[in-house]
Amino acid sequence: MDKGLVPDFLIRFASRLLLGQTLAGHRKGGSEAQADALNAMVKQLKLLPIAIKTADANEQHYEVPTEYFLRCLGPNLKYSCCLYEDLKRDTLGEAEERMLSLYCDRADFADLKPGSTVLDLGCGWGSLSLYLAKRYPQHNFVSLSNSKTQREFIEGRAEERNLGNLRVHTGDIAEFDGFGEGTFHRILSIEMFEHMKNYELLLEKLYRWLKPKGKLFVHIFTHMRHTYHYEVQSESDWMTKYFFEGGTMPSHDLLLHFQKHLKIERTWHINGKHYARTSRQWLDLMDANKAEILNLFSRKTAYGDEAYAWFVRWRVFYIAVEEMFAYDGGEEWGVSHYKFVKD
Repeated sequence: MDKGLVPDFLIRFASRLLLGQTLAGHRKGGSEAQADALNAMVKQLKLLPIAIKTADANEQHYEVPTEYFLRCLGPNLKYSCCLYEDLKRDTLGEAEERMLSLYCDRADFADLKPGSTVLDLGCGWGSLSLYLAKRYPQHNFVSLSNSKTQREFIEGRAEERNLGNLRVHTGDIAEFDGFGEGTFHRILSIEMFEHMKNYELLLEKLYRWLKPKGKLFVHIFTHMRHTYHYEVQSESDWMTKYFFEGGTMPSHDLLLHFQKHLKIERTWHINGKHYARTSRQWLDLMDANKAEILNLFSRKTAYGDEAYAWFVRWRVFYIAVEEMFAYDGGEEWGVSHYKFVKD
């Protein structure tokens, strides 16, 4: 596959076949077995560290040259699901803005008083942090990333845009405890919880960081019924090996089993077609910028001699993501939103 000789239609066919096999495996034993599996997973997660293999995940995604993502993501560099009013006509930039705005509504930003402090946890390339800092100049924003590359990029963008209300920290959430108790009125986390394991310990930490009556908003991709680990067990576990080492596919209701500290106030679900379209637009941009991206990947500080192989792997990754979230009309895998509150 690394030579790019397999046509896209075969990659898509193989992806759908593997997805069907994955679902068949989780459905074995019927509803009783699935309930037992969820209970066992919750018990197991509570015994694990907050996260595992964070260095692998960081290297797989977040220390890739930023110039690459400038050529395949939208104008906000939102490396997560976007929201479409018209799945066929909306531009990637429009879909980015629509989802970013939705976060503000669902996290109850309208209730914040001037001078409030907000944390963007696992901030990526700053799509949300920079959006919020511009939209709400009366509030203070803090970003936490485990990537030095991302921190430097966000700081540069903030300086260019004269955003003096945004600070960026670098740290691994599993180890980082650099914020005082009761620091934040809101914490938002976009597609970071999928890299976590022990949600009880994680939510306990966020509980401490929140002020009384503070709220946590979480956006994660999910399966409607099944939770499973991303583990390399065979050659078919290609996505795990190259892109999601140590990750978790949560079920829509998984986080509801971790309310020892923060209490759930509201949940939402977004059909997977939105993520499928997002990934397809990333793929289209990658193909349109192939020559530039190959040149970037050829650098010794990037993939060097494996540049073409990694170009192919990224393409296959976007195809696999598209096929997963488009499966069964987007009704199997999708995106879930949660609003927790500190009593």
